[in-house]
Amino acid sequence: MARRDTPRGSGSGRSSRSRKAKPFWRRWLGRLFVWGLAFALLGAIVLGVAVAMTERSLPSYQSLKSSQTGQMIVVRANDGSELVTLGPSYGKWVPYAQIPKTMTEAIVSTEDRRYRDHFGIDPLGIARSIMVRVETGHWRQGGSTITQQLARNIFLNNSKTFARKAREAVLALALEQKFSKDQILELYLNKVYFGGGAYGIDAASRKFFGHPAQQLTLGESAIVAGLVKAPSHYSPTADAEAGKERAHVVLGLMVRHGAITQAQADAVNLDKVKLAKETGQNSVRYFTDWALPQLDVLLPENDKPIEVWTTLDPGMQRAATAAIKANAPKGAQGALVSLDRDGAVLAMVGGTDYVTSNYNRATDAMRQPGSAWKLFVYMAALEAGYTPDDRVVDEPVTIDGWSPKNAGNHYAGAIDVRSAFAYSKNTVAAQLGNEVGFAAVAGMARRFGITTPINTMPAMVLGSSEVRVIDMTRAFAGVEAKGQLVTPYGIRKVTTTDGEVLYQHQPNPPQVLVPPYVVAGITDLLQTTVNTGTGRAAQIGRPVAGKTGTTSSDKDGWFVGFSSGITTGVWMGRDDAKPVPGLHGGAAPARAFAAYMRYATAKRPVEHFDTEVKLPQWQLEPDDEAYQGDPGDYYYVDEQGNLVDPSHAGQQDQPQRPADGQPLPSGPDGLVPAGPPPPAAGEDFLDRATGKQDGQGTTQTGALSPDVKRNIAPRPRMAPTPTPIPTRTVAPPSVPRPSGY
Repeated sequence: MARRDTPRGSGSGRSSRSRKAKPFWRRWLGRLFVWGLAFALLGAIVLGVAVAMTERSLPSYQSLKSSQTGQMIVVRANDGSELVTLGPSYGKWVPYAQIPKTMTEAIVSTEDRRYRDHFGIDPLGIARSIMVRVETGHWRQGGSTITQQLARNIFLNNSKTFARKAREAVLALALEQKFSKDQILELYLNKVYFGGGAYGIDAASRKFFGHPAQQLTLGESAIVAGLVKAPSHYSPTADAEAGKERAHVVLGLMVRHGAITQAQADAVNLDKVKLAKETGQNSVRYFTDWALPQLDVLLPENDKPIEVWTTLDPGMQRAATAAIKANAPKGAQGALVSLDRDGAVLAMVGGTDYVTSNYNRATDAMRQPGSAWKLFVYMAALEAGYTPDDRVVDEPVTIDGWSPKNAGNHYAGAIDVRSAFAYSKNTVAAQLGNEVGFAAVAGMARRFGITTPINTMPAMVLGSSEVRVIDMTRAFAGVEAKGQLVTPYGIRKVTTTDGEVLYQHQPNPPQVLVPPYVVAGITDLLQTTVNTGTGRAAQIGRPVAGKTGTTSSDKDGWFVGFSSGITTGVWMGRDDAKPVPGLHGGAAPARAFAAYMRYATAKRPVEHFDTEVKLPQWQLEPDDEAYQGDPGDYYYVDEQGNLVDPSHAGQQDQPQRPADGQPLPSGPDGLVPAGPPPPAAGEDFLDRATGKQDGQGTTQTGALSPDVKRNIAPRPRMAPTPTPIPTRTVAPPSVPRPSGY
């Protein structure tokens, strides 16, 4: 028998068994790769099927050309009369071959510079947008292509959901499969919204420049292309400077992407672009521009013709417009917001002329409120234990290196809180703010609906933080509403043209912000300001409570007040924040307030204010805790920052007690007894309050003599030397805010 050269059992089987096994992580990595590849392949198949099915279901090109984007909206006033009819405005269809090359290059350079290279969605653009989001923390760069925008404009809405974005991407891919790039761009330019109701470049060209789209110049094309990002903000009729700045950006993008040369861009003089005159506009549009965008939230899926029933009173709107035009100083703008006691907007004026500028200064402009901000300073002081009759000292003070001064550098010495507020004494406001804490003042402003950033530097007590007119009006409306939160709204209901109700406004649940004695105290102060103080020009022959506001160098003038259930805020100033000679809150703004309120309250019964400060009945000792009010009367924030409703803590099946704890005394007719408000002071005191020499214990500046000062007892319930408050900015909390801000 022949001998084997190979040992027994040394075949391939033993070789494979002796091979080392792969590491665990490599085996799992391989499996993940295989499964990932499988899922990616499956996703690609699903996407391909979805795109193919969507492509087959797309309308023909002729059908898309004849379809119209937009919705007919009839806007009605509070009495049912028609305010305005809004709807899409279309010009003539412009074929791609007739669209000026400057227009196509401008829109591609601005909206989608890789338009000719992608297949409907741009992965590089999406990646770039994500990188910007990671680096800055904000979505500053969109990843939507022109094709995606077209899909959204024709087939979808503007809701920001992943489902909508997914449908948008599939539609974009399908559009790219069915139509050419030129056809898609033609559809886009003839259908995109350019503002002012204009859909398509021909409508925009005729609206803004008064000629067909075929005649658009390079400068005009840059202006029109810049509108797509924000039609209302960059509209040349809304803000000419903003429109020109945006056009310069468009020209720069065109140069960067090689559409035009730098010499061509430099040759464009945007100042010489002539704009067509607008007709048929009035101040009602300030209101509709604010209210109608809220429909995207109230009815996000609706595209039917609708009727919007608003809160606007036509007569009050006319009176408000006339009051602003008649009283705004030359070269200055004016704004007015008027609210009913439930927050319904009765009138809104955003400027002296909507045709000249449709920028809404009532809802969008942020300006310093001056002494009108003292509303929050004094409410914080009242909540901390002060009363209108308490004595304070109007004298020069320095807080953390800041030395506020009164108007005319006059100081009245010892006065009561009521008079310090009525004559808007800055030094007293500074002392009160320092005593109760600047953070407490900021918190009070937040409670009453101020949504803009608030700083807590000492000067904040004089209104250094910028606010909106609608927010300040809302805060004063909260005082008029007995200390309850008021949320402005402009839409009562929305119906179809057949009468079907699609939306009905529902009032917010009551939310008490401060106890009743704080409301009574601040109303006392506000009423005195109008009766004998800086707001005397706001008198209308019935009880009025309000506050003036004037900023440094007369840049802003305010008057905000209420009467007979109507709260109105008036602001005047220049858009460029330059001084306006003679502008004071107690002058033109107060006169405009009075002119409007005489009409607005004419058909309402006279309402007297309850200014009797009734501290809680259970108070036994005048200490800090007692002056905070009954914890069951209103919401408060605990040490952990939680909002607490003490009236329900540990209670079940018990009715909630009245907000004021005790019923108000009433007469035979069930109404609170009314009477004339007490005078702020006598004639002799008025001389001292305004800093005049009287020779009775005062100096030229009104400072008290040492003998008089010794008779002023110290306040035992306030800390004499408060801890300095660190400078910071208070971030807006989750205070309900009206849409459209």
